[in-house]
Amino acid sequence: MQWLSTGFTRSALLVVFFTMIPCFVVAAPRSGELDLHVVDADTGKPLACRIHLKNARGRPRMAPKMPFLEDHFVFRSPIQLTLREGNYTFEVECGPEYHTQSGHFKMERGGTDSKTLKMKRFVNMAKEGWWAGDLHVHRPVKDIDLLMQAEDLHLTEVVTWSNAKNEWERAREQLADQPQRNAKRHFEICAGRDGRKSGGLAIFPLSASETKLPTKGFQAFEDASEEYPPGIELVAAWREQEPLWIDAETPAARDLPIWVAHDLVDSVRLANHRYTRSGTAKEEPSAVARDQARYPGTTGLGRWCEHIYYQLLECGLRIPPTAGSGSGDVGNPPGHNRVYVHCGDSFSSEDWWAGLKKGQVVVTNGPLLRVQVDGKPPGHVFQGKSGETLQLQPEAKLSVKEKVDYLEIVKNGRVVHAVNLQGGAGGKLPPLSFEQSGWFLIRVRAPAEKTYRFATTGPFYVEFEEPRISRQAALFFADWVAAQVTAIEIKDPEKRRTIQGYYEQAEEFWKKKTAQATAD
Repeated sequence: MQWLSTGFTRSALLVVFFTMIPCFVVAAPRSGELDLHVVDADTGKPLACRIHLKNARGRPRMAPKMPFLEDHFVFRSPIQLTLREGNYTFEVECGPEYHTQSGHFKMERGGTDSKTLKMKRFVNMAKEGWWAGDLHVHRPVKDIDLLMQAEDLHLTEVVTWSNAKNEWERAREQLADQPQRNAKRHFEICAGRDGRKSGGLAIFPLSASETKLPTKGFQAFEDASEEYPPGIELVAAWREQEPLWIDAETPAARDLPIWVAHDLVDSVRLANHRYTRSGTAKEEPSAVARDQARYPGTTGLGRWCEHIYYQLLECGLRIPPTAGSGSGDVGNPPGHNRVYVHCGDSFSSEDWWAGLKKGQVVVTNGPLLRVQVDGKPPGHVFQGKSGETLQLQPEAKLSVKEKVDYLEIVKNGRVVHAVNLQGGAGGKLPPLSFEQSGWFLIRVRAPAEKTYRFATTGPFYVEFEEPRISRQAALFFADWVAAQVTAIEIKDPEKRRTIQGYYEQAEEFWKKKTAQATAD
């Protein structure tokens, strides 16, 4: 859809008065007004949306009092925009489940016009039982409800405290000023971050009291050095006070195998703030760098993080993947990276977290993938009997508004079936056969010049009498921990011994996993 200059009806006015005194020129303002309506194409109801509006120089425009970030703002239809004369381009989105509307128009001096954009929904994930969440948003609490509506999110964790800054009291004040909250869209303001050189941990109190922060150990956390006190001790102290969910912010976090060995993490953020709408963010010192020869280019980071996550699964660990946009810390809109949790016909935060714990998830920053296997969602554990072959039939639905390359079935860390979607190939997915314990998932990869665009289900599991534990995967983490021991920088002897003790316990954990291996 394009808007042309002929749509703006009022032309510039120039009135000259000839009198006995010097002449005066009265000109129309060098701006015009646009009344913009954004509605659902099927229902005609107004929508909240995000707009990327740029002038002829490519500079983003903002609207007064509307939430703005980097190159876009959000509003609830309708809105009146006052714009200087000139050419403009626009891109309007209502989350990933609506087609994008884009085009251009020219604003005449003194012009006025009214335009309606009809947004066409091409899939309704919630109606199919999938409810969207974002576990990393750092935006003002007063804007969260509107942001969630514009991006069609149902659960958001708003980061308000960390080892760098505590904004929780301000968040509470903003929340108190808000009108009654939408029961269909749930957000929490108690999320915290432990972001140090060892890697990032996200902390989500599940009591959802919104009246207090963890107190025991919190002061030490605020004063923490880069490595001390260790996150293991802090999380243990917080867990004494209330139930927590701990999310590792990236599979490449330096201390990931140490955290896993101490049963610290509940999930791993497979789609994180490094994947932005405009590209891939710079690698951080808290992450283990990838082998550029093995994982080159813009997709290299994503494939490296997937490889690490698959090694956890290969060790017999059942840890669900998650997603977070990092909106506010980076330029992503909320929900750019999102995790859909299968909750059924209705939504509640309790059911959402319960579904996440079961691994009933799809992680995406683009393609909208839904998979069931023999009628079961991701996270299901299929039971096999010794001496028999277990046959499983996957069924996938895929909805996209951009091109995709491949749909792949990954079994025990290896691609066993690939469908070239770009070439138009397709058809029914083949059955999967298991004679031993293992796992599998289905992922979709999309072409992107500057970032890694993908979707993946959480893993499905197959369980026979003997668990699957890969020796190579266990050694992968054992070598990782050994390298991290030599990288400890803290000088204080007592503190160093404390941290080394946790590392040594992690080494023993992975050595034990290696000894327990049932597969190469």
